[in-house]
Amino acid sequence: MWLHILVFFITFFFMEFMAWFSHKYIMHGFLWSLHADHHKKDHESWFERNDAFFIFYAVISIGCFLLWQNNILEIGLALGLGIFAYGLAYFMVHDVFIHQRFKLFRNANNVYSRALRRAHKMHHKHVGKEDGECFGMLMVPFKYFKK
Repeated sequence: MWLHILVFFITFFFMEFMAWFSHKYIMHGFLWSLHADHHKKDHESWFERNDAFFIFYAVISIGCFLLWQNNILEIGLALGLGIFAYGLAYFMVHDVFIHQRFKLFRNANNVYSRALRRAHKMHHKHVGKEDGECFGMLMVPFKYFKK
């Protein structure tokens, strides 16, 4: 049981690295064509091509669940839940809180939320593939923490 809890938390925090890595080297790299509409909206749809990245991680999470369910990977449930929990947290912070795709958390005004908004705004001031500062949702650079 303790192993599964540990694997869940390690997976959750490892996903922070994966979010940073995939954003910097994949989204702002060879799959910029999917991510570009997140920086400069070129359509009227509520959905973005960028949303495909959620599907990728969902498939990995579901794969872990299936490996666990079929007794192939004992820690598959913990891995899948860790990936899912990070994806849900990321969606709530990035898409709901920052980009207001759903009108929730508009009045959040604490030090962390201001730093998160400031850091994300700095990232989005670059509408091109290059020069976009990348960071995770938990690892907001300290320079954005101002009173």
